[in-house]
Amino acid sequence: MHDDENIATWTERLLGEAPALSPEQARQFVHDLYFAAQRAVDKEVWEADFERDE
Repeated sequence: MHDDENIATWTERLLGEAPALSPEQARQFVHDLYFAAQRAVDKEVWEADFERDE
């Protein structure tokens, strides 16, 4: 699944659970969370590679 598709899917799910949010707020929240999680995963991979190379 492509990043935009993931964000759209999770935005729809969030709006289903929190209909008081505007679509823009929901999308921004999901976008920020998605990319923060991606950075965390990338950091873990980088750290594991670094440890393995030492």
